[in-house]
Amino acid sequence: MTEPPSDILRRRWLAELLPEVAFEGWTEEAARAAAVRAGLTQGEQALAAPQGVLNLIDAFFDAAEASARAELAGADLSGLRVPDKVKRGLLAWLDALAPNREAARRAASRGFLPWGAGPALQRTWKVADMIWTAAGDQSDDYNRYSKRALLAGVLPAIVLYWADNPAPEDLDGFIARRLANASGLGQRAGRIVKPVLERFGKR
Repeated sequence: MTEPPSDILRRRWLAELLPEVAFEGWTEEAARAAAVRAGLTQGEQALAAPQGVLNLIDAFFDAAEASARAELAGADLSGLRVPDKVKRGLLAWLDALAPNREAARRAASRGFLPWGAGPALQRTWKVADMIWTAAGDQSDDYNRYSKRALLAGVLPAIVLYWADNPAPEDLDGFIARRLANASGLGQRAGRIVKPVLERFGKR
């Protein structure tokens, strides 16, 4: 399958930008300087990232998501419990981000700002969907959306904790606690919401 020119240009742009993000952040100024170093014309910049930095952040996380998906596709998860499958998927994604840990932290921090909240929600939902799909979840009812929403809700906190490069055992414990909390919330919400949906025939 031929790679779209926009993807090629965006990858060139990111290669120049990522080393600077740790120092300059995900700023339009840093992106413009990186575009110059990458030799991109104004037209090529518009093709690669019409929304500027937001598109570049999306591309950064998309690349990590694709890498994690490929790793999980080749892994045997059949012997793991569902929570462990989810944790394995989450760790695979974090491992894919690890070469650019500071860039991931700055992107997660930016997502908490009002003008970044919408794109950040979309990104976290995509990652949650990738992780649950890799874990074998095939539900198509209320559970599908609640599982992804709850996981998406804890991802920013996990990323910010991971960004400080904790010891592996500390990270493992932190993730386990966040996932357990999310699972507990889901069970409580399900006891309330599911009967209402079933009453109205929305299974």
